[in-house]
Parts: sequence; C-alpha cells; structure tokens
Amino acid sequence: MKIKQLSNPWVRRLGLLALAGMAGTIMVLTAAYLYLAPQLPPTAALKQVEYQIPLRVYARDGKLLAEFGEKRRTPVTYEQLPKRFVQAVLAAEDKRFFRHGGVDLKGLMRAALELLWYQDIRSGGSTITMQVARNFFLGREQKFLRKFNEIVLALEIENQLTKQEILELYLNKIYLGHRAYGAEAAAQVYYGRSISELSLAQWAMIAGLPKAPSAYNPISNPERARTRRDWILGQMAQIGAIDDATRDAAQKEPISASYHGPAPDVEAAYIAEMVRQEMVARYGKDNTYTAGLEAWTTLDSQLQTAAVSAVRAGLHEYDERHGWRGPMDSRDVSTLPELVPLSDFGVVEATPVEVTDKIAPVTDDAAAAPAADAPPPPERTWAEQLDGISVAGELTAAIVSRVADSQADLVLEDGTRDALLFSQMQWARPFLSQESVGAEPQKPADVVAEGDIIWLREVTDEDTGETVWRLAQLPTVQSALVSLAPRTGAIRALVGGYSFNRSHFNRVIQGQRQAGSAFKPFIYSSALLSGLTPATLVNDAPIVFEDSELETAWRPTGAGSKFYGPTRIREALYRSLNLVSIRLLKQVGIGNAVDTLNAFGLPTQRFPRDLSLALGSAAVTPLELATAYSTFANGGFVIQPWFLERVESHDGKLLYQAPDVLLCQSEDCPQADPGSEMEGGDEDGKTSAKPRVTLANGDPLPAPTRLQRSFDARVIWLMDSMLKDVVRRGTAYRASRLGRGDLAGKTGTTNDQVDAWFSGYSPALVATVWVGFDDPSTLGRGEYGGRAALPIWMKYMEKALADEPEQSLPQPSGITTARINKETGKRARPGDPDGIFEYFREENLPEMDTNLGEPGTTDSTAPEQLF
Repeated sequence: MKIKQLSNPWVRRLGLLALAGMAGTIMVLTAAYLYLAPQLPPTAALKQVEYQIPLRVYARDGKLLAEFGEKRRTPVTYEQLPKRFVQAVLAAEDKRFFRHGGVDLKGLMRAALELLWYQDIRSGGSTITMQVARNFFLGREQKFLRKFNEIVLALEIENQLTKQEILELYLNKIYLGHRAYGAEAAAQVYYGRSISELSLAQWAMIAGLPKAPSAYNPISNPERARTRRDWILGQMAQIGAIDDATRDAAQKEPISASYHGPAPDVEAAYIAEMVRQEMVARYGKDNTYTAGLEAWTTLDSQLQTAAVSAVRAGLHEYDERHGWRGPMDSRDVSTLPELVPLSDFGVVEATPVEVTDKIAPVTDDAAAAPAADAPPPPERTWAEQLDGISVAGELTAAIVSRVADSQADLVLEDGTRDALLFSQMQWARPFLSQESVGAEPQKPADVVAEGDIIWLREVTDEDTGETVWRLAQLPTVQSALVSLAPRTGAIRALVGGYSFNRSHFNRVIQGQRQAGSAFKPFIYSSALLSGLTPATLVNDAPIVFEDSELETAWRPTGAGSKFYGPTRIREALYRSLNLVSIRLLKQVGIGNAVDTLNAFGLPTQRFPRDLSLALGSAAVTPLELATAYSTFANGGFVIQPWFLERVESHDGKLLYQAPDVLLCQSEDCPQADPGSEMEGGDEDGKTSAKPRVTLANGDPLPAPTRLQRSFDARVIWLMDSMLKDVVRRGTAYRASRLGRGDLAGKTGTTNDQVDAWFSGYSPALVATVWVGFDDPSTLGRGEYGGRAALPIWMKYMEKALADEPEQSLPQPSGITTARINKETGKRARPGDPDGIFEYFREENLPEMDTNLGEPGTTDSTAPEQLF
C-alpha cells in the first residue's frame, strides 16, 4: 500500500505532463496554422487545376499521328478509375484515407519517433491529401517547415474538396516512371492499355510505383517491383478488399510490363514535325508541350498509309535493281549455343506463322523465365547479338544461324526463329557500281553466311499468296511524296523520306532539286497563252547557242539520238522533246515565261533567267511542284498548300479553325463551291468535328478564302488534254495500267539521271514523287522518272483513287474541234488521209491546208478518239 501511495503523485504528475504536452502541441499546431495559412497558396485553385498534357496531333479522321511533350498524361475522372485499383492505391499509400481529415496522427507519431531515433526523416507520415498538397504547391525537400506546410494545406484541401476529388487529383498528377504522370498514362506506358482494362496484379503493380517510381519499376527492377506488388496484394487481403484466393492468384501472375511508347495509329512523322513547328510558332513552347492542345490536320490516314507503303516499296525495288551491298554486320558465332536446324522441326520453306507455332518466342514473363542459375535459352543468346540496332522503317533485323541448300535459318530480334527462302534472296546480285551488278546467286551461301546480321521485310509470295520474309537492305537512295486536294490545297499525304527515325530531313519541303522535264508543262502553258496551239509545229533538230559568258557553245541534246523534225507541240510534250521546249521558250521569251511561272505560284526568285529553264534547271521542292500542278487539276485556280485544319483545347474548345477555300466561278463568288473545304473537312464526313459558329474566345470563324481563276480555263483544259496524252502514249504510259482515263502528268529526269520525278493528278487528287540521293549523284543508267518515280506514284494513286469515280475537267466554252493534217498542223481538207482531230481556242483555229489532200470523203474519226 505504501508503494501505491508513493506512486500516485508520480502518476498524477505524468498525467499532467501528458496533458500539458498535448495542450502545447495543440497550441503549437494552432499557432503554426494561424501563421502559415495566410502565406500558403489558396487551395481553391485545385478545383480548376490544369494538368501538363502533351500536344497530340491527329489525322482528319481522328487517328493519332504523334504526341509531343515531356510528360505523358491522360487525365481521367474518379468514376473512370476501377474500384479495385483505388483499393490497391489506398492499401499501399493511405489505408485510413476515408477516415482521417487530411492528417493521419498515427502516421505522424510514427514519423516523429523515427526522427528522434534516427535523427533523420524516414517515412514522413504523409497522407494522400498531404501528397496532393506537396505535388501541387510545394517541393520535395525534406524540411520541417515543408511538413508543417503540408499539414496546413492538407487540412485546407479536405475543407475544399471531397475525398473522391482528392483521389482524382492525386491519381492524375503523381509521377509513375518513364515519363508517365497519372494512372492512365502509366497503364498505357507499362501495358499498352487503358487503366480500366488491366488485371488486379497489374493494378497492384502501378499502385506500388508512387513510393519509388525507379526502385519499384517493373521494367528496370522487375523483382523489386514483384515484391512490392505482392506486398500490396497482401495488404488488400488484410483490409478485406480481396479474399485470400484472389490474392494468391494475382501473386502468381507473371510480370508482363514492357515499355509502350506513344504509339501513333498512322506513320506520319514528317508532317507531325511540321505541325509541331507550326504549333510552337502559334502558341509558344510552354503551351504547345503542356497545355493539352489537339492539332487536327488535313491528312487522310488511309492515303498516308498508302503513301508510306508506296515510297518504301519503290525504294526497295530500285535498291534490288542495283545489287546486294552485303550484310549490315557480321558476328563471330562460334561460341554461341548450337541451334537445332529448322528442317528438323519440319520447317522447310515455311512462313513465319508456321515457325513461331513450333518455337516459342523469348518472353519476359516470370513463368517462362529460366531459373536464376540456369543458362538462358539459346535463341535468346543469339537474339542478344541484335541489341542496339535502331529501327529503320518497316525493316526487321535478324541474324543468320545456319545456311542450308534452299534457305537460311534466322533468329529475329524477339528471339523467334524463321526461314529466309532462297527465292526471296535470289535478287541479291553483288553491287559493283551504280551502273553494274555481279552474277546472279545460285544458292543461299552465295548471299549470306552464318553470323550475318541482315534486314528483312515482309512481302507477299507471288506463287503462294502467303506473307514471307524477303532479304532487304536499308536504301541509300531517298524519295519524297506529297499529295494535295487540288480544289483546296489541303495536304492529304506526305512522306519526307524512307524513315524519319533515320533522317529528319523533310525532302518534301526542304529538298530543292532540279525538276527536269516535269517543269515543261509550265513552259508549254506559256506558249499556249501566247497564241500557239497544240497543233503548232516546232522543229526537233540540233541547235547551237553562242554565249559570251560560256567558254564553249551550248549544244543541248535530247534523251536519245533520234530527231523528229517538225513536231506538233502535243506530240513534243508526250515525247518530252528537249529541243522543242528550248525553241518554245526562245519564241515565247524568257520574260513572258517567268511571268507565267509567277502566275503558277512558283518561286521564280530562285530560277535562272536563261534557256535552260526549258529543260527544268529550276530547283523546286516536291511541295512546290505539286502545288503548281494543282492548277492543271482544278481548272486554273492557284491554291496554297495547308495542313492544319483546326486546334482544340484538351476539353474540346475550338481555338483555331482554318478558313474554307472557295473556288469562284464568277467574280462575285456568292456561295460555296461544291468542292470547297467546309467546316470540319470535306462533305464526305470523314472528320469528327462538330459544326461551330465561333471560336472559344468568342471570335467568329474566319471568312472563307475565295479564289478567282488565275488562268484562261481553255488553256488549262488544253494542257490537261496534252498531259493526259503523256499517260496514254508518252513517257508515263505505264500509268495507263491503272485503267483510268482521268490521269495526267509528266515525268522528269535531270542530267545523268541525278533526279527522277513524276508529278501527276486526277481532278480529285494531285501527287508528286521525287527519287534521288541526298548527296546528288547518278541513280544509274536507265533510271528515268518513268522507271524510278512513276511506279511509286502508281502504287499510291491505285489505292488513293480506288473509291473515286473517274472525272474530267468540264470543257469550257470557247473550245472548238477541228480536223488537222498531222504533218502540217493546219486544218485538213476533206479526204486528207493524214487528218486527225485537235482542240483549239476559237480565236486560234489554224488556217486551211491548201497544199495537201483532195476533196473526197470526210474522216469519220470522232473528237474523243483523237487522244
């Protein structure tokens, strides 16, 4: 009893000290709150928070082209977050989230004890609300003042927002590794799917990242990430969010995370970069990369895909014509594990599908991974030889593991095995020079050897119709393709080179190259404007020009040694006769011709002022040439190319809208032309835009751009008919295989086949293709525009015009038809056996031929048979 009596005063004293301590703590916290609260940012701003969201670029039909920005983020609402995922986050970060008022006293007490014991801040005791306060308003430095600020702000946040709103802010703001900010972005980065589509194990994996995005990263630290994930699943079971069976099943799930970069729906990196530069110029760098802007382009995703495919196929065809330059590298494989020949699996001349059915690919799944002390699968060891090879267009890297009589066994980058048939490497005659190749290989060993690292591309076997691998090499030659809607100037497809990843140089807008004969239609247009006709005779014969500025006289020649003598202009164009073009320019006058070139919108300030213009010595970009050819396709209107349809904020507000383009058939232009670019795109309804009447700032939509005709419609119609002859019977005759009667265009080749061009159109679409080396050098003997560039144009237009009906420019009034003598170009007398029909402007009808023909029967050839 005495002991008890003696202890009572101590108990009372301890109790009083505890009460005093609590009161002191309350007073300190109250004083800190009263002192700090006025100095801290207003938490009400969280109700209108704007996240840093990257710029996204879309095709006109809503397909993603590119994403630009340091932070990957896709904000979601609380309602869009799966319940199990939220439970996983709470189990990992803040179990009492829905029970505390923003500050967890137990957690703070634990943090305080750790501080007293370790003399350092360890766990921190932060709740999710305190983390929101830190992430939005404070830094991450470990200081007492910051912790007090967190507490004060957390209390304020809890007064301003609901628990659901706080969680939504947290799960959209938090950094989760690999540039992913927020739960939705993390789901896309690690699993390539939306957060709502993941499994419980994957949700737990993401829930484990906020604590340490690098240390618990499933890509860089998979085992530590697994440990963290399994702990979270255990915590979920402990708090009753899941049962033990569900926990056990989830913990057995293998690690399935892998990096998924921003995956565009359409390959369009060159025009996406053009959009990025335009957006920076309009909105500045900070807004462009962080404000969540959405740039909608005029690009047609199907046409863009066709353009990329056509350019690459055309370059590989050229590359194969000029021989095999050998493997990109070779490895000493003598120490690598021996692989069972594919023939032992019954895989002889098999397709990739048959092979991968028999031999499993390398995987990162834990269930399939070998034990820690076991050697890796032999296929993986071989595949490691391909590490570090960067992506190159559509090509896939492989290493040759064995060379047989009819095929080569391969190991691909992902560890799968396959066969390369001899028929798909038989093209590989050794490269000797641009002009010559070696002997045709007789067996696979003539082409590849064990340990060679080679490129492959997928092709369709002509005999079986199956998809197989074909030996390939990264083309050294380059190409560019651009396609416009000729009535508006909207860019529908653009390919600036073989691979943006290998070369950012955009040849469509940066590659100024001599146009060769593709330039001639503008010279011929100037001739028709001056009063000449398609039937005017011009002599195709040698000519010599003396020039005091040149050491020797200029003796221009044609593509061949044959001269045709007096030749009608129509025939001279489809035969691409150089000497006729020179004489035409000389007759028209360089000054008048330059005026015509200016009227077409061509950059004449860069052009030489001499007769070499007739042969295409002027340097133009593919976009400039395609824009000028649009005038032939639309009946005489000069358009400007454009690619940015509209810009929207991340919440759908319209910030910019491109004006409609109207082609005015009369001077007052009272209403929209049927072919104009209307709100949200063409009348085909391919875009997802909704009609608006104003921009987000209240300004009205821009007034339409009304274009008046720049050329006599009759001259353009005559040029169109002559350019159709180039396709029907001239240097672009191969294009007639497309089976359309509305195609027109012109080939172009510069001296020594340095540049190859084809620019052509139907009234629905214009496309220009260039092929050449970035460092100008010959493409090789016979590589004219009709062989190197035209096949690419044909591949593209075949798909691009597949659903477009044939159409032709309407014949304008003032065009008349006359029967002429094809030798003299004059109107033929009745019964003239050399009579053919030709079109003329009424005022340019030629005189009657009085020297040939006798009266007789009338030629029954109809005007439409002339071409």
